[in-house]
Amino acid sequence: MLGWEFPPFISGGLGTACYGLTRAMDQLGMEVMFVLPKMVESEYATHVKLLTPDSRTSASFVKFNELKNVKFHAISSPLQPYSTPDTYQQRIEETLRHKQEILGGSISSASQLFISKDYSSDMYTEVHRYAAMAAELAENQQFDIVHAHDWMTYPAGIAVSAISRRPLVVHVHSTEFDRSGEHVNQMIYDIEREGMHRADKVITVSHFTRNIIIGRYGVSGDKVEVVYNGVERSGKWSSDETVIDKDEKIVLFLGRITMQKGPEYFLHAAKKVLELMDNVKFVMAGSGDLMHRAIEMAAELGIGHKVLFTGFLRGEDVQKIYKMADLYVMPSVSEPFGIAPLEALDNDVPVIISKQSGVSEVLVHALKVDFWDVDEIANKVIAVLKYPPLQMTLRSHGNFEVRRLRWKDAAARCGKIYEEMLVPV
Repeated sequence: MLGWEFPPFISGGLGTACYGLTRAMDQLGMEVMFVLPKMVESEYATHVKLLTPDSRTSASFVKFNELKNVKFHAISSPLQPYSTPDTYQQRIEETLRHKQEILGGSISSASQLFISKDYSSDMYTEVHRYAAMAAELAENQQFDIVHAHDWMTYPAGIAVSAISRRPLVVHVHSTEFDRSGEHVNQMIYDIEREGMHRADKVITVSHFTRNIIIGRYGVSGDKVEVVYNGVERSGKWSSDETVIDKDEKIVLFLGRITMQKGPEYFLHAAKKVLELMDNVKFVMAGSGDLMHRAIEMAAELGIGHKVLFTGFLRGEDVQKIYKMADLYVMPSVSEPFGIAPLEALDNDVPVIISKQSGVSEVLVHALKVDFWDVDEIANKVIAVLKYPPLQMTLRSHGNFEVRRLRWKDAAARCGKIYEEMLVPV
């Protein structure tokens, strides 16, 4: 299994999904070797046990004690989730500056930095260097299926599949059209398209995404399977643990603050709500390339004093923010699935979700809106906050509904797809 991120390295929904799916596969007795484009850092030593470092491939084996059938292999690489070629370039330049400082200026160019083959100077080359290293790693491993998550690992999936002659599954959690709208990065689109066409099966997280793949990437429909994401039951929380003044209602946005997630629609709806209700605060939990713009927009709309920006949250802080919230809003422009609404419902928080999301296919007891309709978003926010019976109904039915969406079911569905692929024709 080839992924971008896995706890404790996590910056978005992909890491949550990889953890939930892999943990469930572990419980079902499937053996998984999970390959990550990262080195495990010492600060995570309490979570992760390093095993047999191999300097030749600049990699280390790691193992999570709770996962009995899962081994991890972290390949040294600066590839990060949700990167673009520009942000990748910035990161490389920062690394170069840092090494220059350490070595007293003895490194003068990026080419000297890359002699070690630790990483490549541009993202496209790095994705393919990573693929070559993954293929080298696979030569000495025994496995039946190659499963690659999202575009950055598709070339690695293709290479490993070719060298091992094992079937390839590509798992689409997001497409370039979701992330960039119509202004797609051609390099990323081409990598996605090749991965989907070279794969034996394509798994998508919703019919919403399946339709994009068939329509925009020209993939045959009989090759594309839908496996919905699940949610981890929290089951550890007491409402007594939160200390919050309930005079003010809390409306929560939790996710990456980027174009795909529709932060500007959340803020414009907030402005309309605050024109009619004063005892409301809007919390934007997350980070992203539009965070500074969102802060400026809140000020420009005159609601800066009513909008709180928490930055990126993880672990218990996520649980705490859900417990403080009276309502969760996901105004995503194009959301292949959307795990956060399931987490909100699991924490007894009613949700408003955009119709342009995969999760809207599986949730009945959620209020649904078009992401661009800020009047309707505002109306529904006010209705939930002002009418406790509506809030209670959404909360109780939604919480019951989310119990049906389990990672074990998703893992079993993947297992069935694997078995079908392994049956000789």
